[in-house]
Amino acid sequence: MHGEFEKWRTWSDDTTHAIHESQTLRIEHVHEAPAHETAWTVAAYETPVSDRMWHLTATRATPAPVLQDLLTHLADGDGWDTTIGAPVDEKMVTAATQPLSDAGWKHTVDGRWIRWTSPDGHAGVHFDAFAAQHPNQNLATWTIWAGSSPAQGRPTWLITASPHTPSSLLAGLAEALAQETGTRQLQQGRAHGARLTTSALAAPTVAANRSR
Repeated sequence: MHGEFEKWRTWSDDTTHAIHESQTLRIEHVHEAPAHETAWTVAAYETPVSDRMWHLTATRATPAPVLQDLLTHLADGDGWDTTIGAPVDEKMVTAATQPLSDAGWKHTVDGRWIRWTSPDGHAGVHFDAFAAQHPNQNLATWTIWAGSSPAQGRPTWLITASPHTPSSLLAGLAEALAQETGTRQLQQGRAHGARLTTSALAAPTVAANRSR
């Protein structure tokens, strides 16, 4: 874990916590969570004793490269400049999803939902405009998935994020997802349709030599 985070396990050894030295960014990892349940929770605070500014969760089956990208962005300081109370506008949504547009993902609008779907249909990002405008209702504003759409069944892995999750952090996740999907499509061509929806599940570490 990055040098600016303090890390320890709880008394049961079932959970590891990492807290930034500023006490305003906290990560919880539940070691033995079932594959489809939350194993990672990231929460950011304006001050050590304030309410959460934003939070993000990831299921245990989330691929290690995606988690590595998330933790590296956090170690580099993404999320420290979040503005409390700022509306989630079109500019923020565009910035968060630009890697998907660049990768040619399908973009659709259906009522409150804006969706981006990979060319092979096995991964996607959902933005809930209603949840974005009602942050106090604790609804997931962003949903990142792979395997099958949450509306169609249980995804292989899932990440959810609250309204004020930094667009730079979401863009990093979107880029990692697009890259993994592109790699999977190449592997499909070489392996006659074999699908890669997860990677190694070992908990990733953040490179210590990354500078904020």
